Amino acid sequence: MRFSFTRALGIGVCCMGLWCSLASRSVSASDQEMVQADHAFVQAVAKADKAALGKLLDANFTWTDSDGETESRTQVLQELPRPGINNETGAELKTYTYGQAGDVQANLGLVHVLRVWVKRPSGWRALAYQEVTSLDKTPSFAPGAGKVCVNPCKEVSYRPKNETERQVITAYEGLETVAEAHNSAKFAMYVADEFIAASSNSNKVYDKRSRMADFDRSKVAGVAPTPLISARMFDFDDVVVMISIHRPDRGKPLHVTRIWVKRDGRWMETLSYQTTIKVGLAKP
Repeated sequence: MRFSFTRALGIGVCCMGLWCSLASRSVSASDQEMVQADHAFVQAVAKADKAALGKLLDANFTWTDSDGETESRTQVLQELPRPGINNETGAELKTYTYGQAGDVQANLGLVHVLRVWVKRPSGWRALAYQEVTSLDKTPSFAPGAGKVCVNPCKEVSYRPKNETERQVITAYEGLETVAEAHNSAKFAMYVADEFIAASSNSNKVYDKRSRMADFDRSKVAGVAPTPLISARMFDFDDVVVMISIHRPDRGKPLHVTRIWVKRDGRWMETLSYQTTIKVGLAKP
């Protein structure tokens, strides 16, 4: 199951009631539970309520800020990070669910926040929080895979743990191969209609159509295939969350979160959030 809608918040608490009202006419109770959990997450962070927040975080939860610094669940609950969007009033929010996983995307100015949710026996839990701050002008170069794209186009330094992961890695290599070739027609076969790409190296957020248009104009605007050096995958039937670290041919490493969904037998990418790691090199 998948649903999505975009909303511009007015008064946060009041609009939450409207949000749930709208959702109740088109989504399942499980989907509404994820929406409500996300709202509770935002409120807990705003109030610095560690007890409330702790109940919403998955054991594998990570928080990645706009500087690419990643903290574990334990670290976050010791000292709450300051969110990139302090108040989501006026932010554009997009919400998607895919059965056992889903995500919420918040956009305000140059700041883009991703919250990935997974459904556990005890309820919806936040698996990943990630911030991306876009550039304020067109980038002068795009960090990539170098002159010959071996990793990630032909092979990657990740050994799949099962058949699902093998299929996702194959799809990922195929996606990066067509992206490197700027082949918009084939690119369309690897990304979902709701596809979004946000990168610290770019001044724009791409959707499927704008990414294809840039390929047709032989532009990349800061977003290009970059060598993968480590990854973690979280498998939820027909959806996989992929969190990885990349080292481009120039510039700083990237922390990347992707969601893959299986539709009509084909694995497709729904989003790619890429945050530059400004200091050190974190593990995914």
